Amino acid sequence: MQDIEWKELQILVSSRVEISIHDAQNEDQAPIITKIIYKVELCPDGTHVRIHFDKKNFFAVPLTSNFTQTDREWRATDTQSGLSYVIREI
Repeated sequence: MQDIEWKELQILVSSRVEISIHDAQNEDQAPIITKIIYKVELCPDGTHVRIHFDKKNFFAVPLTSNFTQTDREWRATDTQSGLSYVIREI
């Protein structure tokens, strides 16, 4: 993921979104959750982008992920782990 791409997530701050994380075969999938994005930032070592729900809770996406974006959906696929991270603005 290029630097400019993760910065584009800043537009989601204060937005209500649906978040899902799943594997390449869509077999192992965490439940889709609805959250409001609190903050987006790089982790201290600069390897992941952190997407915060509040001051304590976040998930991190590797910056090496393949990134795609549509009008209302952001998707990052980590080729090492096979996980896809999907954020849909609602």
